[in-house]
Amino acid sequence: MKKALLINPSYSPSYGGAKASIVNPIHPTLGLATIAAVARERGHEVDILDMSWRPYDYAMVRRRIEESRPDIVGVTATTALMNQMRDLSVMIKEFAPHITVVSGGAHPSSMPFETMMESRCDVLFVGEADYSFAELMDGKPLPEIAGIFYRDGDQVLSTGPRAPIHNLDDLPMPAWDLYGIEDYKQISRLMARRPPVTMAEFSRGCVFTCDFCASKVTMAKGYRKKSPERCAAEVVRMHELGFREFMLADDIFTSDQKWARAVCEAIIATGIDMAWSCTNGIRVESADEELFQIMRKAGCYRVSFGFESGNDEVLKKFGKGGRASVEQGRAAVNMARRAGIDTNGFFLLGLSPDTEETMRDTIEFASKIPVDMMKFGLSIAFPGTAMFNEYVAKGLVRSYDWDEYFIYTDKPLFSHKNLTIDVIQKCLDLAYKKCILYNPGFIKRRLLRGLRTGEFFWDIYYAMKFFFMPSIGEKQESLYYARDRWPIWDFKNNPPTPASYQIVHKQADAGATSKGD
Repeated sequence: MKKALLINPSYSPSYGGAKASIVNPIHPTLGLATIAAVARERGHEVDILDMSWRPYDYAMVRRRIEESRPDIVGVTATTALMNQMRDLSVMIKEFAPHITVVSGGAHPSSMPFETMMESRCDVLFVGEADYSFAELMDGKPLPEIAGIFYRDGDQVLSTGPRAPIHNLDDLPMPAWDLYGIEDYKQISRLMARRPPVTMAEFSRGCVFTCDFCASKVTMAKGYRKKSPERCAAEVVRMHELGFREFMLADDIFTSDQKWARAVCEAIIATGIDMAWSCTNGIRVESADEELFQIMRKAGCYRVSFGFESGNDEVLKKFGKGGRASVEQGRAAVNMARRAGIDTNGFFLLGLSPDTEETMRDTIEFASKIPVDMMKFGLSIAFPGTAMFNEYVAKGLVRSYDWDEYFIYTDKPLFSHKNLTIDVIQKCLDLAYKKCILYNPGFIKRRLLRGLRTGEFFWDIYYAMKFFFMPSIGEKQESLYYARDRWPIWDFKNNPPTPASYQIVHKQADAGATSKGD
């Protein structure tokens, strides 16, 4: 039996001091709970340290490692969390070189070779790591574990892609119990109605190809669903642990409407009173009023829609495929409202086809659509996306400082073909003012909703915070352990390649330097 400590880094730097920081998500990280569950099923011991709502604190991590004495430390990493992961990898290898340091998640899966060269990780998991992490803990030889990158002397080797998990029902229940439930009562009441809240998934994957989305690198292209009975059993398990609400992580939950109805019916049959929301955003063309009605009966009280843009040509060009439209967005919101479900809208400014005129179309659309909540963000080309690959190929990436990669950044990360960062930021500020702060229709809806739900005073509290915060916040700096000793990759002369995960063998010194050199 081996022992592992899994770490979720701090989200605080990703939100900065922007308006969106008032909805900093505070809930268990599902990816760590799923890989922990498989490892525990095989007899191993796993702990989870969640720093998501706290400032980055490497000293706290070191104390936890010294107390628990794990054989393996794993750190999950999106792009915005990459520098925290690399800092921890250096710290752990300096004070406990015998510990195996591993990582996975969106960024390592998007740029595995480069991530190995920018960190001191021993192993990286590419894509779904439910079984590959358990095989590592089992002691299986590294060359025999599919879906990893690992070190062999001065070389970095890959075992090739791992096939996606076909039957999700074969996975054990996520290890939600490894999270201290009291920690998750502090989530913003704008995001949750009945804390404590956790995250759940009933399906994995997406069949669409939006150029700003990197979900394919972690879950592949395609759509796999759990059985309705398994979904209902997970709801029962979350409730048994003390959670009273869950956020559904599924990308396209309503696309298979027959299955989605069956899931809701199975949840209703449990008799469990559990609130939930479709937090990732469902596609507007999959909206169905009857489905919304049964979702409401099953406990769903909010659906988020990924509108992204208020211009039909932009929607077609970045990958919605012409199936989603502005008019469908309006219809979807009205269907949900008639079913008694709150609505949330996600909008992005600076999409790859955007111009200042199309961004103003988005602002105009957002100002009039009757959603109960909305969020605007800058469109960032994250590694793993088609947008990022295009920008790299055209030499338009201006920064590889991963601390700058968050959707409320004020840094010019890319040279947009139509826009400057100043124009995008000006439109973002206008969006918050026109669509929220000075929008009589939106304010009226929030007031009526607050009175109806009993959340009126929460709305006043958050409205005051929102009013005085900037649309774009300054980056909240992390106090790193050893930034001067981080391994450095020369992106200028060795730019990342979309197919890097397929590389089987590559010399480690091809583009690596050290700040100490």
